[in-house]
Formats: sequence, C-alpha cells, structure tokens
Amino acid sequence: MSDRYEIVLTCPKGLEGLLLEEARGLGLEEAREQTAAVRGHAEIEVAYRLCLWSRLANRVLLVLSRFTMNSAEQLYDGVKVVDWRDHLEPAGSLAVEFSGQGSGIDNTHFGALKVKDAIVDRLRTAAGERPSIDKVNPDLRVHLRLDRGEAVLSLDLSGHSLHQRGYRLQQGAAPLKENLAAAVLIRAGWPRIAAEGGALADPMCGVGTFLVEAALMAADVAPNLKRERWGFSNWLGHVPALWKKLHAEAEQRAAAGLAKPPLWIRGYEADPRLIQPGRNNVERAGLSDWVKIYQGELAHFEPRPDQNQKGLVISNPPYGERLGDEASLLYLYQNLGERLRQACLGWEAAVFTGAPELGKRMGLRSHKQYAFWNGALACKLLLIKVQTEQFVTGERRAKNVDEAEQEAPQQARLSEGGQMFANRLQKNLKQLGKWARREGVECYRLYDADMPEYALAVDLYRDWVHVQEYAAPRSIDPEKAQARLLDALAAIPQALGVAQNRVAIKRRERQAGTKQYQRQAAQGQFMEVNEGGVKLLVNLTDYLDTGLFLDHRPLRMRIQREAAGKRFLNLFCYTATATVHAAKGGARSTTSVDLSKTYLDWARRNLSLNGFSDKQRLEQGDVMAWLGEDRGEYDLIFIDPPTFSNSKRMEGVFDVQRDHVELLDLAMARLARGGVLYFSNNFRKFQLDESLMARYQVEEISAQTLDPDFARNAKIHRAWRFSAR
Repeated sequence: MSDRYEIVLTCPKGLEGLLLEEARGLGLEEAREQTAAVRGHAEIEVAYRLCLWSRLANRVLLVLSRFTMNSAEQLYDGVKVVDWRDHLEPAGSLAVEFSGQGSGIDNTHFGALKVKDAIVDRLRTAAGERPSIDKVNPDLRVHLRLDRGEAVLSLDLSGHSLHQRGYRLQQGAAPLKENLAAAVLIRAGWPRIAAEGGALADPMCGVGTFLVEAALMAADVAPNLKRERWGFSNWLGHVPALWKKLHAEAEQRAAAGLAKPPLWIRGYEADPRLIQPGRNNVERAGLSDWVKIYQGELAHFEPRPDQNQKGLVISNPPYGERLGDEASLLYLYQNLGERLRQACLGWEAAVFTGAPELGKRMGLRSHKQYAFWNGALACKLLLIKVQTEQFVTGERRAKNVDEAEQEAPQQARLSEGGQMFANRLQKNLKQLGKWARREGVECYRLYDADMPEYALAVDLYRDWVHVQEYAAPRSIDPEKAQARLLDALAAIPQALGVAQNRVAIKRRERQAGTKQYQRQAAQGQFMEVNEGGVKLLVNLTDYLDTGLFLDHRPLRMRIQREAAGKRFLNLFCYTATATVHAAKGGARSTTSVDLSKTYLDWARRNLSLNGFSDKQRLEQGDVMAWLGEDRGEYDLIFIDPPTFSNSKRMEGVFDVQRDHVELLDLAMARLARGGVLYFSNNFRKFQLDESLMARYQVEEISAQTLDPDFARNAKIHRAWRFSAR
C-alpha cells in the first residue's frame, strides 16, 4: 500500500467550507468540498492530526478503494478483493456502516450485510476462525458509501464521531453538537477575539458547550486530546510511534496554553438544574480555571470583565416547539436585544437561532448572516456589532458610551403594522375600560379580529393578557401570518402597559374529540378573578380555554338574578361558573353535570372558593345519557353544549345541530311547572329546529346576552329562553 491515502472528512451540512479551511491548515492536500464532506490526500501522520485536532469533522475516513457496481454481487466482489489481512486479524471484531442505495441494494442493512460477508469470507481461516461483529467498540470500523453506482470503501479512523469530545456527559434539553458549536464560534470571529485577549459571555449557556469549545480554542487544546479509544487503535496499519509523537506534541501545546493567564469566559443560566451539569462538563474538560458558570436571568445579564474589556457575546436562544411559545420567545429575543444594547456596547454578538424571524425582533441589525443546519433544522447565525449607531438617534450618538450605558433601555420599535395594532388596542381600551370600571368587570374581551390581517382575540384578565390566534386561512402565506402575529405580540405589552411575562397565547382551531380537553402546558397557575360578586379560578396557560367563557357573562348574571329559592340544573357545566352564580343568587340547590373529571374538579374548587360546598351536586357523566336516567325536577336549567364532542368516555358522538332537539326535549321533561330553561351555543351556522317552537314557548334573547365587549362580534353565540306552553 502507498504511504499516501485518500482521506474523506464528514461533517454536518453547512460546515463544508469551514472544514475545508481547517483541513488544509492541518495538512490535507488537494482538498475540495463535497456535500457534508471534504475530500483530499495525505500521509497517515496528517490523518492522525485530523483525528486529534479537527474541531469540525464528524469522521476521518481512510479510503481503501473506489469501484463501480451494478448489483449486490459486484458489491461483494469489490469488497472481497481488498486484502483484509493488512487491516484486521481473523480473530478480531468488526462493524460495518453503510449509506446510500441503488444498484441492487434496497436498504442499508442489506448493503452492510453484503460488505460484512465479503470481509468475513476473505479472512476466514482453514480452521473456521473468522471476525466477530461488535457494533459498539470494534477493532475495525468499515464504512461504505454508495453514490450513483460508485462504491467508496473506507476505514473509519475516528471510531465514535469526533463531536463526542468526552466532556459532555450531561446535556440540556436541546444541545448543540460540539462541532457545530465550534463552527459557530469560528464564524463569529472568536479565534481572532481570543488572540487579542478578548472576553466571551453566554447569557443562556445551558450546560456550557459554547464556553468549553471557546476555551479549548483559546488555550490551544486539541479537541480530542482526552479520547482514549480510536478507530485506528487496533487497526493493523496503525503506526503507534507516530501517533504517540503527535499526541505528546498536543499535550505540550495544551500544557503551555493552559499555563497562560486565562481569558474571561463566563456563562449564565436561569435554570438552576443545569448549573451543576454545566460545571461538571467544564471540570471534565480540564477548564475550571478558564470557564465559570453562574445562575442568572437574562434580564440581569451584564458581562463585567476586568479593565473594561470587550469581547464576544454568544447565544443559542430557544427556538420554540410548543403551541403558544411565540409570546414568551418573542419577549425573550426582545429582552436579549435590550440587554445587548444596554450592557454590551462595544462588544460583538453572535446569535444562533432556528427562528430567524424572532432574531429580527431583537431590534439590532446584523452585519453578517450565515446559514447552518442543526440536524434537519435550518438555522441562521446573526453577527452583530453592538454600537449606539444601530439603534439610537443622531442626538444620542453625540453622547459618550458611558452616558449611553447609564440610560434606561428603550422599548423595541414597532413595525408600521404593529403600531397600527397598538393604536387599535389603546382605542378599544379607552372605550371599554370606562364601561368595565363602571360595571366592576375585571375580565373582558378587548379585541376580536377587528383588523382582519391581525386575526387574534385579546382578552384582559385583570393585569394579564390572554391572546388567542385564529388559524389563518390557507390562502394566507404562513410567513406573513407569523410576522403579523409577532408584530401584534410586540405591540401588546407597550399598548396595554403590561409585563411581557403576563401575556399568554393560544392557537384557536376546531377541536375534535378529546383534543378539546387536552393540556397545552402544565404550569398549574390558577388566578382568582371576581365577577358579579363571586370569585372564580381561571388558568391562562394550561388549557385551550381559560375556565371562564367571557361572552356568557350576561347570561351568568341573569341566572344569579333569577336563582333565588330555585332548584338549578347546569348541563355541560364546564367549570360550573354559572352554578357559582346560581348559588350566589340564593338557589335552593344546584346540580352540575359534565363528562370531564378535570372540569368537575375545577368546578368543585370554584364552589369551595365561595363557600358553596353544601347542597351543590356535581355529576360526572354523558349529559344525554344522564338526562335519560334522571328523575329530578328543576326550576331553572342552563344548557351551553359544545358544538361537537366525541370524548372517549361517551358512547357515540354529540353534534349540537343534529342532537339539540333530543337534548332540549329531555331537559324540558325535567323542567318544573313555571320553570325556565336557557339554551345557548357557539356554533355560527346553528339553526334552531322549528318543531321546538310548536311544543314550547321560545324566545331568542341573543342580543340581550351580549355585553359591550362582544358588541363587535354579534355571532359569538346565540341564546334562547324556553318555558312550557
């Protein structure tokens, strides 16, 4: 075999250019890029150096052969022709990784099997001795990539992927791989800043991956210096003396680098559970003198290195995965922008994000952007020079940096659309606020898609804001819809004077089946609100609904006024808010029926909160079935059914349009002489069956059951008063 080999370095997609530059610096010749890889030629010493020093590669592959193949038999023959006795003992262990398909190979497992068979058959001795398979720590790891009919057969010199440095045994919820973190640092200019003696700070450091990679670079420590097992460790072509020489050189460089005065490298993390794992990672990397991690909120982030030193702020903020993350994440990015403006003037900043639209909301212009991939997620690296000229007026530019640093942070500037939305909110607040104060209403709807392009419902719950985003029609560009949502969310705290952490957002879509009862989050935060002299519990974060249908406020108040001395029945009772009002109005007894245990538990808490635990019956059951069996008599009945329900606890499906006649007939059979039944629902296309009007005295009272906060949306619900003829 020649002393000069073809080498292929694999890497995450998007890192090819950086890896090409790094590989050339480490001695790879005739190097050129491929998709997610760099290819070149080198002697074995350079291959070892690439294993030890590459901060960006995943694997270092030594190519044994390339051959054309059109069938599984040709694959077998092409692999078997290699003299495997130069690479592995017959008693050794083997692992095969196969990628690609075609040319008679249907799947990677079959391809790997053919490669393994060829190697084993070539090495099998007369006595039947042959290599065993060890997928975890084999003596030889063989890689074959099939690409458009060409097979590239290689030995994997790295063994486990090079991004696994060995220091990160504990990680956060969404960690960056170490080589991707290193690539971000290189693109952000950290090697230059470190060479100049600059500082580095990460305000949301998680378990410290950026910090450790930055310190390894600054201290000239080979990223894989501490790795004990390599893909070449038991390879018969391995040259131990050469490897020991390179490793010793790397150890000397690390010792010299770590002996230098440490740079100021600090990380801050709000989640206390990540502090010790992060510190453990730093300690395992041998960098405890260089890297410090502290618990700290983004709101208080202010890097303070010695001697007014500047440097790089680097951050990988969350991207958002759950429904309703938009609000908290928007404000997180806005706060990051504010902290950079307020505490990091003169610094450089690098924000790595999988949500570039949120990145724009920091209120800082990036002078450069780079595309990366974090697994399958397309990401952007935004590079920012934090200077006063980016975000302040000419008058302020004349002031010196010290004065600028002392000034209070400015609110994020709203877009034109965001300002229009803010103006509408303030106009509505001025008008409805007077009514709400006069009537003692604490919770009301402030905005309900008044401007069609901002398809939101905005409700006030005392000093909280609850936002529901209506699903945009398919004709609307999703990116435009998302941008408008973010515009609106940016406007809400400013327009209403509420804290950013008191805005909760949900996405309102047609709810089918048990989805209507499913949790959106699990924060368990209940808030007590007042309505018409009763106290009610609402939850703005955990469920799609809050526990209080605001549009039914007038109906609940009517029930309170009419309930004195009456037997009250509440069907589909939800959290029993109407029941609490009936009890407050002096009802002789109340019965509340719902299928959901969650809502009945909530109902029990609402009743208990007002001291109404006695004479209040709560029944779990399918309302239709329950009515069919109940023999009670009631003077006042309230029915507000869902539009549709197919809960797993009930038989069949409830459809309000189809089933309302049977429902109302069953309920009217339980109504006492002289009693009143109130029926309402929110199905916009609902039509009351005319046969009911022939049997009962029916009056539509929809207009009487809408307060001023729902006057703009008269179709929010319809309501009727039923009594016997």
